[in-house]
Amino acid sequence: MPRPRQSGRHRKPEPLAAPEGAPVLVLAVPGTPSSAARSLADEVSSIARSELPGLDARIGYVDGGDAEFPALEAVLAQAGAEHTARAGAADQAGPAAVVVPLLAGPDSSLLRRIRQAIMNSGSGAELTDVLGPHPLLAEALHVRLSEAGLARADRARLFTVATAADGIILATVGGEEAVQAAGITGMLLSARLAVPVLAAALDEDGAISRTAEQLRGSGSRQLALAPYLIGPEISDGLLGAAAAEADCASAEALGAYGAVGRLVLSNYAAAVGITLQPAGQSTPVR
Repeated sequence: MPRPRQSGRHRKPEPLAAPEGAPVLVLAVPGTPSSAARSLADEVSSIARSELPGLDARIGYVDGGDAEFPALEAVLAQAGAEHTARAGAADQAGPAAVVVPLLAGPDSSLLRRIRQAIMNSGSGAELTDVLGPHPLLAEALHVRLSEAGLARADRARLFTVATAADGIILATVGGEEAVQAAGITGMLLSARLAVPVLAAALDEDGAISRTAEQLRGSGSRQLALAPYLIGPEISDGLLGAAAAEADCASAEALGAYGAVGRLVLSNYAAAVGITLQPAGQSTPVR
């Protein structure tokens, strides 16, 4: 039997859980399917589930097509069929699924393919925005730079790091639209680190080297590459080539940082109409 609810103004809030019959959360993973991409997507999904118990979260690969890496279209078609079957027994309002792209910034070509998969599946799924720009992604970028020894880990302690960068190239993919969106998060990162941050597209020839020259021309001497990327959306070796082009060190991609999972859930909740419990202070950068 459930425990009686505590009365009074000091009672603890009831734990939040996914409503019965809530749409499936489908994480749309771009790029070439791999074990690394699957591990990352599993961890991001696990973070979302831990924040919202009872959440039905699944993974669909934009370039998938087998049992190990199911295609996004197939995952959505199954969710749509299950939704239709439930609707035969009860009134099931709302979409069968909510698709959250595992992308930090907009990539029009990838988003076009995701929309096509939704349409082909016949599931009536709803597509959310990408994860950024967002202050939590600026925090994640700061953490990845500090892990690589390229930034001070704690703004409160004014110690120096010998290898700390005095200029950051924020690397993204998706052309000019993605660069503009990354620039918003870049301003937040610049405020955290007190160094100039400029965004550049990895998929535009010469953009990384031109941005490096611009930073050096404005006085920066020790540059760093900060990938404004989750990870699966780029091919192996692309970041290394970009760092060599800029003649600087590089941090790791954002990966399954906790903020990524929370932003995935936030986009899903906004689409479904679920009010998440206010989060506490963001994880401090130490």
